Amino acid sequence: MAQPRPMLRTRKLVRDFRGFRAVNEVNLEVAAGSVHALVGPNGAGKTTLFNLLTGFLAPTSGRVELDGHNVTGLPPERITRLGVARSFQITSLFPQLTARDHVELALMSSSGLGHKFWRSAKLVHRFADRAMAILDEVNLAELALSTADSLPYGRKRALELAIAVALHPRLLLLDEPTAGMGLEDVDRTVELIAKVRAGRTVVMVEHNMSVVGRLADRVTVLQAGRVLVEGSYDEVRNDDRVITAYLGGADAAH
Repeated sequence: MAQPRPMLRTRKLVRDFRGFRAVNEVNLEVAAGSVHALVGPNGAGKTTLFNLLTGFLAPTSGRVELDGHNVTGLPPERITRLGVARSFQITSLFPQLTARDHVELALMSSSGLGHKFWRSAKLVHRFADRAMAILDEVNLAELALSTADSLPYGRKRALELAIAVALHPRLLLLDEPTAGMGLEDVDRTVELIAKVRAGRTVVMVEHNMSVVGRLADRVTVLQAGRVLVEGSYDEVRNDDRVITAYLGGADAAH
């Protein structure tokens, strides 16, 4: 059976900071259409790796490929135009804009009309129906006219996911999508990611191993900037190196 083509691949990716090697010759391969989780403790290099994949940092050496094309060192806006969207660990929303405003702006941006956002209400309303469909996809339709600052934390993260979906990404990168959430919001977010992954490739950094187990097709464990273990969730959670060094018996059992 033929293996799915990689949507994302890195080769010997390195990033140094003043003598400290945060990412150390990482080889990563993410199959198209899969959910691939990056796990590991604080300082393992996960966020730095995300920044390299999305152009917010340039690698010291090595290579990043998107769907077979070399994107090493391209700036974030170029990588975004190639079909990559990133959801940040810290939510950045416009407090006084409504949920629908945010999604309409993202839709305009992906259409090339984003720079005209403030010029014409007609341009904004052109995307109203599609914006509502996306908000419905993430269970926010009833809050479409609520301002971002009035939304509960979990709903803010759902709006952030809606904004990312509005960019029509082939590759969606999620940085700690359930961080700071209560159990109800975690369950809701897992359901949303499972829904929006259809037709997309997802790479996520996530500390909650229950979430990883429910969503990830493949898991890469990082240690001090290197790949320690890679495999299915069951393979990783039962690996003695992972259990001993990172997860602990209790977490690994979930």
